Amino acid sequence: MLSMAQNGISSRDLQQLNTYRDSLKNLGAKFINDQDDMERKNANYQFIRTLVSALKTPNSFNYPFDSVKAISVINAPDNRFRIFTWHVMNQDGSYRFYGTVQMNTGGALKMFPLEDYSPMLKNPEDSVTDNRKWYGAQYYKIIPVKNGATPHYVLLGWKGNTVVSTKKVIETISFNRNGEPVFGAPVFVAKNKTRKRVVFEYARQASMLLRYIPDENIIVFDHLAPPDQRSEGKPETFGPDLSYDAYKLTNGKWTFTENLDMRNIATSQDQNEYLDPKKQAVKDRQQVPSKH
Repeated sequence: MLSMAQNGISSRDLQQLNTYRDSLKNLGAKFINDQDDMERKNANYQFIRTLVSALKTPNSFNYPFDSVKAISVINAPDNRFRIFTWHVMNQDGSYRFYGTVQMNTGGALKMFPLEDYSPMLKNPEDSVTDNRKWYGAQYYKIIPVKNGATPHYVLLGWKGNTVVSTKKVIETISFNRNGEPVFGAPVFVAKNKTRKRVVFEYARQASMLLRYIPDENIIVFDHLAPPDQRSEGKPETFGPDLSYDAYKLTNGKWTFTENLDMRNIATSQDQNEYLDPKKQAVKDRQQVPSKH
């Protein structure tokens, strides 16, 4: 309570935000876990309306919402903005993503709703988009990049995909002269090709490392490979092959490095990769305290 008061949230507004938070927790659990497709979607629509109402509360930017486990909330390290992202599973096992960018105005609410345009983006790695044509994902890490011609922030995100494959993404966000968010920037350089964002696809039953190591200024990730020659060109069969690649920050650009020797990389303390809420719930249930 004292901490919130120090952040400018009055006791009355704090009480209101706590009420909104409890509603968001219940609705989030429903759109993640309910077996009925329509119930999930209805819960999500209610969630969006409730979140917008909550963010209209004075000084809501300083309220963490960290107990709403169904969503990811990440603040820019310079506190300029924060991003809310989450997903709802469709009946066919695919995903639709939702989110908003909330600016730190110190006053009235200024936010940019994120509209998932993924199915319409035929070449996402070559596209620069705005918040209305967002390449949806659920972000778990934000990295500020102040040097170079285009100051930007890098976002690491989980994208889900279909019943057979999963995607992860390295995204960028910057802001134009009007203060509006821009997603994608020509800053990822690999094998004489520059990409606006990087998209990985792999088998749904596999797990993929995608992590930022600040001490080295690198984004390290598993090298994905097919299980056999017949599966070349079928990313839904790909999985880690026990080698690692990376993007290293140099003069504002992220340059691809192959076959990284992880023995020479300091262990990062940053372990907060995105965990699928359903899988996390199962894991939590399995961690029953021992009687001994």
